[in-house]
Amino acid sequence: MDLLGDLNPPQREAVTSTEGPLLVLAGAGTGKTRILAYRIAYLVGSAGASPHEILAVTFTRKAAGEMRDRVVSLVGDVARGMWVGTFHSICARLLRYEAAALGLAANFTIYDEHDQAALLKHILKGRGRAGKTGSVSRILSRISAIKSQLITPDDFAAGALSDRMLADLYRAYEKGLRANNALDFDDLIVMPVRFLRADTGLLERVSGRFRYILIDEY
Repeated sequence: MDLLGDLNPPQREAVTSTEGPLLVLAGAGTGKTRILAYRIAYLVGSAGASPHEILAVTFTRKAAGEMRDRVVSLVGDVARGMWVGTFHSICARLLRYEAAALGLAANFTIYDEHDQAALLKHILKGRGRAGKTGSVSRILSRISAIKSQLITPDDFAAGALSDRMLADLYRAYEKGLRANNALDFDDLIVMPVRFLRADTGLLERVSGRFRYILIDEY
């Protein structure tokens, strides 16, 4: 199959530039995801890359699925060895893959909004503060905002201006997640960042795994 024959000159240049950083700037609907798929196919089919050395990240499950299907249609089932997915799914896969080294159980559950609300309601009930759905949502939103800034329950509680009630709920919420062998959606991004920053061995291992990293609409 002539991959390059399907491309115009700028697209061909992007696909065949395999070493060093590359940034493709293009508007909506101009084929950026298509170029990524063709670039992956070129790496595997012509540049001698192993599918296991390729990490491709995008924002939605639909886009990730389409990208994987496109590459498979170009180079065959060998492409299924690649890590292709959303930021959250890639991080979840990393956490499961490295679970033993990180002190996690590989079969952890990922809580959705309903699970999170049920956990927080249980915590509030235990403190005699059974709240309405609205207040539960607001508390979870505040916890999410804190966690997304990589602030731990201990760090938040130690802050001079911290909300003591919220600090208590945040700590209890995190303990509840761990007790239930669960992570929430924020954990999928926050935990890998924390672990990779704290563990140089893990960072080197993960960095050495991927030779090519492609990001769709970063």
